[in-house]
Amino acid sequence: MKIYNRKSPTEMGKLAGDHAAEAILEAIKENGEANIILATGTSQFETIETILTYKEIDWSKVTMFHLDEYLDLPITHPASFRKYLKERFLDKVGQLKAYHLIDGEKDPIEETSRLNELISKSPIDVAMVGIGENGHLAFNDPPADFDIETPYLVVDLDVACRQQQFGEGWFPTLEDVPTKAISMSIQQIMKSKKIICSVPDERKAKAVKACLENEVSPEYPASILQNHPDCGVYLDEAAASLLDASVTVN
Repeated sequence: MKIYNRKSPTEMGKLAGDHAAEAILEAIKENGEANIILATGTSQFETIETILTYKEIDWSKVTMFHLDEYLDLPITHPASFRKYLKERFLDKVGQLKAYHLIDGEKDPIEETSRLNELISKSPIDVAMVGIGENGHLAFNDPPADFDIETPYLVVDLDVACRQQQFGEGWFPTLEDVPTKAISMSIQQIMKSKKIICSVPDERKAKAVKACLENEVSPEYPASILQNHPDCGVYLDEAAASLLDASVTVN
């Protein structure tokens, strides 16, 4: 795992997006196609914007998978991750080979079965993820299940996770934040050939320190990224502010 520290979220996202775009181009060059995972939320704004500047990417050779989504939240809701990806990526990128959004309004068992079948046939080249304020990876809140190999799961969202969503302004009250979601599993994320983890903002500093300095533990779900052979963690100055000097930063 490599840690990259940049002064601002814009500089951080630019570097993360550059590295993600380069990996997508390399996958297309080697395999004739690329399979990617996209996360959502404020941590991904600059990363996604940077990827979209790469006009040399042939998006008709790219298949996109969706990282997580709330249950029973309509696509018209401001907090819908489907809405986020449609407006910030799909409407701008042109024709993809395929894309697979998580429909949290459908029966969750049928929806996870559909997604599990699709992703099992598609080795992931690049996964773009973030780290939650509680250290979660996707919607795998602590203590996370590091062993389950099912690609997509129905999960319960803990109070800290829901508080973050409210605090970011996606919902008018904490009570409005859903208590369940469909999330990609830890094992499925870790199967990705390359992981780009973007983490801006001072409110993530405690989680960054816990996940990067502690031993790998389900209590710090994103700490599992320490075990990945090709993972970059991209921080802004605020998110990196609590890291010990002994942590290697690029």
